Amino acid sequence: MVGKTFYQPVREEVRYFVDKTTNKKYVVADLKLLPTPTIQPGRLSKTFKKSNIEVLTPEDPNFGIIIPEIGANARVISNVDASDEREYLQALQKGVSHAQGTAFPGEGGHIFLFAHSTDYLWNVGTYNAIFYLLYKLKAEDEIDIFYKGQRYVYKIIDRKIVDPSQVEYLTRKTNKEFLTLQTCWPPGTALKRLLVFAERVVE
Repeated sequence: MVGKTFYQPVREEVRYFVDKTTNKKYVVADLKLLPTPTIQPGRLSKTFKKSNIEVLTPEDPNFGIIIPEIGANARVISNVDASDEREYLQALQKGVSHAQGTAFPGEGGHIFLFAHSTDYLWNVGTYNAIFYLLYKLKAEDEIDIFYKGQRYVYKIIDRKIVDPSQVEYLTRKTNKEFLTLQTCWPPGTALKRLLVFAERVVE
């Protein structure tokens, strides 16, 4: 039970430590520039590997998330009912959940994504580890959301730890495109919620 509980958090911490020690960098692939059949596959990735850079291609270009700073890459399951425990626990085994009733990328509203939500300590290893390292993020770090084949870039502006009862962050209103990421805190518990806030970068 202990091994199951702490395997994923420890694995992510070790990977992050090794990445920082070796100065490894993650960059996001431009969907428009991905290799075509006429280009020798793997040439781009081999070039980057020589310089200790890894290219992250979205798990699902139709709805996916990449966070380069922590090497996170996962699909997003849309319209998950955050009040239905059975529904969201099933979704969290597949990827990150998009809260039903919140906006989608490009709509100019509030987008709410959550992952690693667990009820008991021994269940923590059951769900994906994509958001375990959210606490490593800082202001100006980048979050990339892919939606219907298009890339949307967000920059982190703040983060905070709140009580589970503070659901107003899920329903907040905004006059600009705003992204909230949520995970349980500390890892392996459901005591608190760690929220990361970001605004869309419009070029």
